[in-house]
Amino acid sequence: MRIWDLHCHPSTFGSEDPDKAMTDVIRTADRMQVERLCIYLGSLRHQDPNPVDLRAHNDWVLRAMKPFPDRVFGFAYINPNYMPATMEEIERCIRDGPMVGVKLWVAKRCNAPELDTIVSRCAELKAVIFQHTWIKTNGNLPGESTPMELAELAGRHPRVPIICGHTGGQWESGIRAVRARRNVSIDLAGSDPTNGFTEMAYRELGPDRIIYGSDSGGRSMASQLAKVHGAVIPEGAKPLIFAENLRRMMTPILTAKGIKT
Repeated sequence: MRIWDLHCHPSTFGSEDPDKAMTDVIRTADRMQVERLCIYLGSLRHQDPNPVDLRAHNDWVLRAMKPFPDRVFGFAYINPNYMPATMEEIERCIRDGPMVGVKLWVAKRCNAPELDTIVSRCAELKAVIFQHTWIKTNGNLPGESTPMELAELAGRHPRVPIICGHTGGQWESGIRAVRARRNVSIDLAGSDPTNGFTEMAYRELGPDRIIYGSDSGGRSMASQLAKVHGAVIPEGAKPLIFAENLRRMMTPILTAKGIKT
């Protein structure tokens, strides 16, 4: 079946050179039969990047994307603490460039009012919105969002699709936090491949709101693929999780950009 990986960081594959890193990613994806990958973040060094670093991250990803237009989708890294620069990067990378979504990480909690401007502009561009979320037992980073905070944001924009990255890590709580927000889909990436994650998501959210991602190379593609391949759910749901749900979400912007899949 087709597999699209929502969540990939090429810089974690052992090289800071985008060409070498992306070559390693594609080699691994070929071995795992992953057809398409979404990539973002030039490195994991900057959790609150200033405008110069923000542009550098996105330039890194643009370079990594270039040799593989039929395999790779790029998401622009943005930071709500620097709104003018963030809006400039959305225009540069998505409106005027090849990227198709945005990546929000840990700089500012996503229930902040600044996010409304970002969500509204992304909706106009039909861009995919991906927000990292986590629930840390010892407390999140100062700007790190939880699924509960993402549910607040999603409630303010009920017609805009938003992806809950990692489902908060503590996925039992994360699934329940976003369950009532029909515009929120969850990302399977990043946590250990424990039994029950995909099964609970299927039971609580249905097959149409679950998206496969690996968080590679922080996690192996193989271990994350196992979350779906080994899940005790109807076999007909697996193609939706592996590719079709993400493909459906991305279709408006891919169509607008003339990208065929």
